[in-house]
Amino acid sequence: MEVAVALKYIAAAIMIGLGAAGTGVGFGILGGKLLEGSARQPEMAPMLQGKMFLIAGLLDAVPMIGVGIAMYLIFAA
Repeated sequence: MEVAVALKYIAAAIMIGLGAAGTGVGFGILGGKLLEGSARQPEMAPMLQGKMFLIAGLLDAVPMIGVGIAMYLIFAA
């Protein structure tokens, strides 16, 4: 029984950690592409920035869902 509890905590930690790592990589790529697009066409920078903030909000939802599922695993299951 104790092994199952330990595995549950390990699974929750991996879920939160990989979600955070994936989001970090995604934000890095997103920021790099924004800078690249703004450098190529400076007149498009405001439109690109607006779209970047939209995608950043959607990208930020991924680790929040992972945290919610991990908390469910820890406390409810």
